[in-house]
Amino acid sequence: MTGSEPFEKQQQHTSVNGDVCSEAAGEDAFDHTYKEKEGPKPSKILVWRNIILMTLLHLGAVYGLFLTPSASPSTLLWSMTCFLISALGITAGAHRLWSHRTYKASLPLRIFLAVGNSMAFQNDIFEWARDHRVHHKYSETDADPHNASRGFFFSHIGWLLVRKHPDVIEKGGKLELSDLLGDKVVMFQRRHYKLSVLLMCFFIPMFVPWYFWGESMWVAYFVPALLRYALVLNATWLVNSAAHMWGNRPYDQNINPRENRFVTFSAIGEGFHNYHHTFPYDYATSEYGCKLNLTTCFIDFMCFLGLARDRKRVSREVVLSRIQRTGDGSHRSG
Repeated sequence: MTGSEPFEKQQQHTSVNGDVCSEAAGEDAFDHTYKEKEGPKPSKILVWRNIILMTLLHLGAVYGLFLTPSASPSTLLWSMTCFLISALGITAGAHRLWSHRTYKASLPLRIFLAVGNSMAFQNDIFEWARDHRVHHKYSETDADPHNASRGFFFSHIGWLLVRKHPDVIEKGGKLELSDLLGDKVVMFQRRHYKLSVLLMCFFIPMFVPWYFWGESMWVAYFVPALLRYALVLNATWLVNSAAHMWGNRPYDQNINPRENRFVTFSAIGEGFHNYHHTFPYDYATSEYGCKLNLTTCFIDFMCFLGLARDRKRVSREVVLSRIQRTGDGSHRSG
C-alpha cells in the first residue's frame, strides 16, 4: 500500500517558482483499485543470461576492489567522477526528471543526464521510467517490478534474475507514456542504447585513465569501469530493498518505504524514501532540501545556471499536516 494523497490535496502543492503544481497526480500515483489475482502465484522463470552476467560482474568488481591500492590517485578520482555522473543519470535524470517530472530541464542538461544514464547501464531511460512509474502505482504488490514484500534479495537484485510477473507487464503496458515517447533525447538514447552503454559504461571509463595518465588498462578496466559500475548498481538497488525495509516512517506509517540514512548517502539523496513515496512529485525527494541530498543540490545548481526550471515542491503546511495525520511520530524538524 501507499499513502499518496488524493488529487484534490495534491493540487495544493506549488513549484519553487510559484506555479501551481497541476501534474501532481500522474502515472506515479498509487492505484488503490488494484487487486492481486487469487490463486497460486506464477512460477519463477530464471533468466540465466542475467544470472551469469551479474555473477561475472560482481566477481570482477571484487577483483577490482583488490586492485584499488595499485590504482593511481588520478584513476581513483576519475572513478569517483564516473560514479557521480552515473548516479546523477539515474537520480536527477531517469528518476526525478523523466519518471516523476518534478522539474524541467534544458536540452543540454537532458543530453548530459542521458549520457550519465547510459554510463549507469540500468536499462534505457524509457524502460527505467516506465518500470518506476509501475513501482509507485502498484508498490508492494504483484504488479511492482521489485516488490519488497518478496524479501530483500528479490527487491535488491533477484527481480532482475527472473521473468517479470505478468501483472508488471500488463500494468506497464497500460501506462500513459506520451511524455517519454515525445522526448527526442529519450528516444535517441533508446534507439542507440547498446552502443551508448559500450562507450559510456565501459570504454570511456577505461580509456581515459589509460590514455591521459598512463594507467594500466587492466586496472582501468576493473576499477573505474567494473567496480564503479557495480557500486552504482548496488547503490540504486538499496533504494528498492533497504529503503523499503529499514528505517522510520515519519510521513506515512501505512506504507513500507522508510527514511534510511545509509541509502541517502550511498544513493546521493534517494534515501528519504518514506517522504518520496508520500510526495513523489517533490523534486527534492525530501523536506530538507540539499541536506544530505547531493542530487537536489545538483538540480538547484542547474536552475542557478538557467539549465533547469519549474521545480515542484510540497508546501510546509501540507507536509506538517501529513505528519500529524499519518506519521509514526518519529519526525524531527531539520
